[in-house]
Amino acid sequence: MSEQKHIGNPFAKASVGVDIVPIARIKQALKRTPSFKRTVFTDEEVAYCESRTNPSQSYAARFAAREAVLKALGVGFVDLGFHRLQDIAVVIDEKGRPHACLEGVAKEIASAQGVLDVAISLSHTPDVAVANAVAITSAIKPKGEEEISPAEEMLQDFKAARPLLDELDAQLATQFGKM
Repeated sequence: MSEQKHIGNPFAKASVGVDIVPIARIKQALKRTPSFKRTVFTDEEVAYCESRTNPSQSYAARFAAREAVLKALGVGFVDLGFHRLQDIAVVIDEKGRPHACLEGVAKEIASAQGVLDVAISLSHTPDVAVANAVAITSAIKPKGEEEISPAEEMLQDFKAARPLLDELDAQLATQFGKM
């Protein structure tokens, strides 16, 4: 994005996009236009979809994911450029969960809005595929545990143990006071 054009909502803390795609529509596009697969999807996505029992469902879910991500970013295919559809891809992590991977213009659009990550969820029935996307900014991103120094950790442990030590002291004083 070389020009200074306002795209999306740079003030949103998070935004959501949802899209539903008829699986038959994607199946027809794959059959009718052989270049559709290689134009829209990355090599990794093609390999994944082709490994599935019903590839059309997986392709439809990934197409829906692209549209959902664009909606979450507040833009459309025109803003991205139809020749840049592979700038949004669905990758699968080691646990089998889908993630949105942004490159090129899609990454620039997200960055301009302060989007750190785009979480996605995919699902399908025999007839339709649905995708949800949430564009996450630093304002809502969960904070990880803060690292603390060994001295601070020891102090926290002591504070947690202090009531137990006080109770032990009281028991020993009672026990020895009766002797």
